[in-house]
Amino acid sequence: MPAKRANETRPRRRDPAATRTKLLAAARREFAGSGLAGARVDEIADRAGVNKQLVYHYFGDKDALYLAVLEWVYEELRAQERELKLTGLAPEQAIRRLIEASFDHLAAHPDFIVLLNDENRSGARHVRGSRRLPAMHSPLVSMVSKILREGVRTGVFRKGINPVQLYISIAGLSYFFFSNTPTLSAIFGTDLSSPAQRRARRKHVVDLVMHSLRS
Repeated sequence: MPAKRANETRPRRRDPAATRTKLLAAARREFAGSGLAGARVDEIADRAGVNKQLVYHYFGDKDALYLAVLEWVYEELRAQERELKLTGLAPEQAIRRLIEASFDHLAAHPDFIVLLNDENRSGARHVRGSRRLPAMHSPLVSMVSKILREGVRTGVFRKGINPVQLYISIAGLSYFFFSNTPTLSAIFGTDLSSPAQRRARRKHVVDLVMHSLRS
């Protein structure tokens, strides 16, 4: 009888980081498709190709896994914003790029909208319990504040713009468009999901916000 190869006799070592990543990816799809209430841990484990008990081992319960997914999708957005390197740009260019990136991120990640809608229906109870999310947003507010101050100093932005209100407006103008595309398309009799309509909306959002900032 031929001798067994060495790699056939050794048990496979578990890769905790890879397993956790697979579970998060599977959970993200399940929560986006079924919502927190309809999502099943069995289905998440099947999607990830792991034992169901590993969900509880790595995350504790379904709610903790849901929060981990929410933190992940927010961190994706924050990471994208950091990559823009806005602090090295002229104020108008920095804000313009932030608006465009916000729009493009929502266009590329429709599950972000679905997950946030579900969390808002629950009164943001998971987000409120997160220690990571406030820390993610604080540097963003500081960065926008710095850009606005520089814009005022150089005479391109008017005074008195609240950085948090500005960011909410930037996010909201794009978020509403994507979260309501089906109903808006039906009401106005046009396919707002088409590339041409998305380009038109993107330009409108940029123009609207930039005009509101100018001195």
